[in-house]
Amino acid sequence: MPPIHEHNNVAINMFDNVNPDEAWQPFEPEKDKPWDLRLASHLYRRAWFGGNPTQIQAAVKLGFAESVASILKPRRNENFEAEMNTAARMVTGGSDSRQLAAWWILRMLKTSNPLVEKMTFFWHGHFATGAEKVLNSRAMLRQNQLLRKHALGEYPPLVQSISQDVAMLVYLDSEENRKTRPNENYARELMELFCLGVGNYSEQDIKEVAKCFTGCEVKKGKYQFNEYQHDHGVKSFLNRSGKFRGDDAINIIMEQPAAGRFLAKKLIRFFVFDDLAISDRLAEPLAEHLRATDFNITKALNLIFSSKLFYSDAAIGKKIKSPLELSVGFLHFLGATTNITEVSRKLAAIGQLPLFPPNVKGWEGGKNWINASTILARANLTSGILANEKTKYDQGELSELFGIDSPLGAIDSAPWVNDYFFASPLTRESETQYLNWIKRTNAQPKEILAYLTALPEFQLN
Repeated sequence: MPPIHEHNNVAINMFDNVNPDEAWQPFEPEKDKPWDLRLASHLYRRAWFGGNPTQIQAAVKLGFAESVASILKPRRNENFEAEMNTAARMVTGGSDSRQLAAWWILRMLKTSNPLVEKMTFFWHGHFATGAEKVLNSRAMLRQNQLLRKHALGEYPPLVQSISQDVAMLVYLDSEENRKTRPNENYARELMELFCLGVGNYSEQDIKEVAKCFTGCEVKKGKYQFNEYQHDHGVKSFLNRSGKFRGDDAINIIMEQPAAGRFLAKKLIRFFVFDDLAISDRLAEPLAEHLRATDFNITKALNLIFSSKLFYSDAAIGKKIKSPLELSVGFLHFLGATTNITEVSRKLAAIGQLPLFPPNVKGWEGGKNWINASTILARANLTSGILANEKTKYDQGELSELFGIDSPLGAIDSAPWVNDYFFASPLTRESETQYLNWIKRTNAQPKEILAYLTALPEFQLN
């Protein structure tokens, strides 16, 4: 195995000089910078789990606007859906949701709608629900299907649906919400983590909203509303008063100006850059766009993927790959399938197994993915994929992947890997070390890829 590289220089330099007045203006390839392999790769890494060289080259030929439109366009594959549904029924026959997590990773890898799966994962982190507490793989599957159904639709209907989701209610101890004992957990997370953010509601608001959801129960594994356990009195919160129920409370919450800003900031952090203290001024144009379109996610993503901000130096290479992005993106780049159970086991060891978020806040992400304990694990994840005898490549042989432009391992291959493989180009030092290592070892494609995936630059997205 190639040496594991030090990652002290994995750094995200946040730019304080992002101009909010220009950030959301349309990106113009001919005027701003050329639509080339690097920008196409950036779009595919962020909107999907990454593209393979053939897809990236096709995107450059297709053009910028057409590539964004193509990524946003759903593709229905009935055979794939039938195959996945059959597999889901099989893995939920038992109670081990780890098998369901492996099923979802496989779905991410094989889907013809990568953006749908990536947004489904976004919502999973947003409405974080842990299988280790729910202890019901069928309920977790139903929630997963719910998130996928609404992945690119309007946000308010998703919030309405998640408020009646069995896995969510069990996870937040709200499966028996009675008028004599209103459970405040869901009301608190609804405002703090799902819709408004801290500072945009009061403790009294939580108590009043909790009353709106009284009568929500889970009976025999299904949601039901118990009219007799609902508090029919007047509730007062967020400057509104009335005999509200849960759906009314959600509508009132979504009408708050903070709701648009809150979701806008989460989308920016997920798709544009990590760890930047996003100002209200920067987020407001996207927030206003969300409000004006009934929180339509497809339209919001179109604005993001078409903006100057998305293709600026403040965004490209300014995210750290999550373990899931690292593994699924690597497999997709290679056109490979492998032992998904083994991949899911290693993801669990690093701390990002789908369906098993660390807490109700989901995964923190960003620089939290890189530390002394995860460096070796991340390298072992990719090298393990390459070494596994169950890893198979669409091309038949791994070497076939590298017949495009420049074969991997050639003396002049640095431009090739910079265009297709890295969000940020190799530093001069890394490039020199890489080429010297190739000369010294006469390394083969698997060894070269293991070397490259252990580089600090590969950790960036």
